[in-house]
Amino acid sequence: MACVISATSSNSGKTLLSLLLTSCLKSKNQKVQTFKVGPDYLDPQQLSAVSKTACRNLDLVLSGEKWVKESFNYFGGLSDFSLVEGVMGLFDGIGSGTKGSTAELAKVLGLPIVLIIDARGKSASLAALIKGFKEYDKELRIAGVVLNNVQTIRHEKILLEVLNHINIKSLGCLPYCNDLNLPTRHLGLAPAHEILDLKIKVEKWASIAKNYLDIQSFKNLLSPPKSKYKTVNFFSKTNSGLLHPIAIAEDEAFHFRYQETKELLEINNMPTIIWKPLEDKEIPKEAKGLIIPGGFPELHAKQLSNSKTSLKSIQIFSKKFPIYAECGGMMLLGKSIFDLDGNEYSMAGILPFKARKGSLKIGYREILSKNKSPITKPGDKLIGHEFHRWELINERYNSGIKALWNAKGWNIETKNEGFCNDLVHASWIHLHWASSPKILENWKKSVINCSLK
Repeated sequence: MACVISATSSNSGKTLLSLLLTSCLKSKNQKVQTFKVGPDYLDPQQLSAVSKTACRNLDLVLSGEKWVKESFNYFGGLSDFSLVEGVMGLFDGIGSGTKGSTAELAKVLGLPIVLIIDARGKSASLAALIKGFKEYDKELRIAGVVLNNVQTIRHEKILLEVLNHINIKSLGCLPYCNDLNLPTRHLGLAPAHEILDLKIKVEKWASIAKNYLDIQSFKNLLSPPKSKYKTVNFFSKTNSGLLHPIAIAEDEAFHFRYQETKELLEINNMPTIIWKPLEDKEIPKEAKGLIIPGGFPELHAKQLSNSKTSLKSIQIFSKKFPIYAECGGMMLLGKSIFDLDGNEYSMAGILPFKARKGSLKIGYREILSKNKSPITKPGDKLIGHEFHRWELINERYNSGIKALWNAKGWNIETKNEGFCNDLVHASWIHLHWASSPKILENWKKSVINCSLK
C-alpha cells in the first residue's frame, strides 16, 4: 500500500525520484496521487504540475493523526498509484527529536520506506550508512534503495556489490547528468511556473525512469490504499444559505497555499475567485473576503509597487471586508519591501512596517491569540509553521493595529507576532485551515457580518 520516498538528508533527491516515478506512471495514462510530508509548498507544486492532480500535504503536527490518515486513505484510494515524498532526512523532526518526521508518518500509515542516497564519494561506507538507518528504528521497513549521482559504470558496480553484501535491494541507480538537475530558489526548489519546457522535461524524466529505475518493483510498492472512505469527513459543510465569494491572490508573486483551503471555502458557500495583483486590477467587486497567501513578493517588488490599482483596491477593501494574509501576503500589506538588491518599493501601507531580507526563520509555532482577527478570538490556540528569510523593521502597534498573538517554537522564546484588527489578519505563520475548524468558523462569521453591513 504505497510507500514513502525518503533520504538520509535533505538535497539527496527525494523530489527528483518522486518526479521521475510520477512522470513514468503518467506516461502510461495512470492516475497518480502524490503526497508530501510536512508543511512544504514548493515540492507539492512540482508534483502537482507533473501528476495533473493536486499533491496533498500530510502533516502530523499541523493536522493531527486522524486527519492525516483520512486524507491519505481517501485521496490515495481514488488513484491507480500513490506515493508519499518525505521531508528532510528520514528521522528529522522538531528540534532534536523525531516528532513530525517522515519516520513518524511512515509508522502512523504503516508504509515501507524507499531511501534515495546521494552516492557521490561513497563506496563501502554506504553499508554503514544504510545499516545505521535500519538499526535506528526497527519498526520501520526499508523496502529498497535508489542511488543518486552515480558517477560511472565502475562506481555503480561497486555500490551494487555493497548493497548485495548487506542484503538491501537496489531499486535503481541514477546517473549524474544535467537532465536531473532541478532549479532552486532561496527557500528550496523553484516554483512550478518557473520550470521551462515542463512537457519536454516530463518526457525526459519518464524515459530516465524507465532506463534507470526498477519500475515493476515500484509499481508493486506504489499500489494505492484500499480506502473505505467515500467522502472526506474532515471538511465541515454548509449546504444552504447565501453565497459569499472570496478572492484569493494567485500569481507568480503569491502561490503558497494548501489545496484544501480553496476546497473548504467552496463547499461552505464561499466560492473562490482568482485575483492577480501583478496584473494591476481591482479586487473583484463580488468578493466579500480576501486571502493573500505567501510567495515571493520580493522577486516582484517593483511590479507590485507599480500596480497602483491593485494596491489602492486593497486599501479600500481593508476598510469593508476581512483580509487574511500569510508571510509574503503580509509583506504586501506593509509600507514597503526591499528587494534582493536593496531597492525599496512601496506597498499597500495598511500595516506599520517595512520588510527586508534577514536570517532564516523556520519551524512549527504554538500560538495563543491575544486579540480578535477575522479568524481568531482572544484565547484561541493553534499550531502553525513559519518559513522565511525576511524581517520587519520600523514595526509598531497602535490603536488601529494590534499584536495578533503570542508565538513560541522549539528553543525560541514566546513573543508577540503578527498584526490584526477586526478586518485584518496578517502573520508570518502559515496555518492549515482544513484541519482547524475554528479558523473556518471565525472566518465565515466575519465574512457574513461584513456582508450584512
